[in-house]
Amino acid sequence: MAISDIKEFAHLTEADVEALGEEFDAIRRDVEASRGAADEEYIRGIIKTQRRIEIAGRAALFGSVVPPLWMAGAALLGVAKILENMEIGHNVMHGQWDWMNDPEIHSATWEWDNVCPAEQWKHSHNYLHHTYTNVLGKDKDVGYEILRVTSDQKWHPVNLGQPVFNTLLMLLFQHGVAIHDLDIEGLLRRDIQDPEEFKAKLEQVGRKMRKQMGKDYILFPLLTGPFFLTTLTANMTANLIRNVWSYAIIFCGHFPDGAEVFTEEQLENETQGEWYLRQLLGSANFTGNRLMHVMSGSLGYQIEHHLFPDLPSNRYPEIAERVKEICAKYDLPYNIGPFPKQFWKSIRTIWRLALPNKKFAAEQAAHESEGLRRENASSTPSAEADVRVAA
Repeated sequence: MAISDIKEFAHLTEADVEALGEEFDAIRRDVEASRGAADEEYIRGIIKTQRRIEIAGRAALFGSVVPPLWMAGAALLGVAKILENMEIGHNVMHGQWDWMNDPEIHSATWEWDNVCPAEQWKHSHNYLHHTYTNVLGKDKDVGYEILRVTSDQKWHPVNLGQPVFNTLLMLLFQHGVAIHDLDIEGLLRRDIQDPEEFKAKLEQVGRKMRKQMGKDYILFPLLTGPFFLTTLTANMTANLIRNVWSYAIIFCGHFPDGAEVFTEEQLENETQGEWYLRQLLGSANFTGNRLMHVMSGSLGYQIEHHLFPDLPSNRYPEIAERVKEICAKYDLPYNIGPFPKQFWKSIRTIWRLALPNKKFAAEQAAHESEGLRRENASSTPSAEADVRVAA
């Protein structure tokens, strides 16, 4: 159920929440004071690596008629697009590197390799999502306006199609992100709040889509001459790789079991400490090695990212250690698990909530009953063995 009083839910007093907020503030101050050459070297190195991988992929596709070169080109481009969107574009546009005062690596100037205009993404993501994280009716990321991801959302027969909608969103994820800042809900109700703004944003999305698709599906394939079609399919495959990976990473951080949602009542007179607590309770992490975290845009540290979205991503591992200590101190959950497990939990939730609440509850009860039956069955042989031993 959605949380309306976060202090009561977390069993913390007002003084506890204020103290917790001060501890998180201290983390921010410490990291901001220690940013320097090592952090700058990190982001410049990632950008350089990404560009080299992309060049290598483009070069391989000049021989894309040869299957191994086609596969190498598609794979390298897929990796390059993931790095550019996740660890570079996403984090640069959050302002994580604005302190460097480099006009080329700055949230105000970066335009990413994605059909979504950076300006609109910064509004829908940086502002709406990170300000109103997991608040029903405020955060568009709760279901992306097409999925029911909590039983608090009213069920509609159209939700029966969620498995299909979810698959399409995964395959076309960059396009889903591109329309995320549009008033899609108003469009479906035929009651757009600001038609002029909607039209202007839609035109901006159209221009960005034409630019991106012209680059990937016309310009670069033409450059390879007679290998146009094989280069085209490789570019399409690279975009598909990026879409599926980005979708999986982002859903792992927002929809596994234990990632809470909140009502708008929670926003009334919300303190900084309560805001921190909402970010903590509404997010989930996954485990992985350093390469895994870089390829995921450091969103395996989704909790730390929601707490400090504008601090350098390469600092999240050290921040995580301090966050875990704070969680232990205040007896708060720190939602983390293996990537496959977190992803499965997210998908399972989406599938189950395609059904009405009553059917969902019945299915859950049946699942728990089956688990209890298996548990009892597994204990029976050992009991019988004890009887035989006693005999």
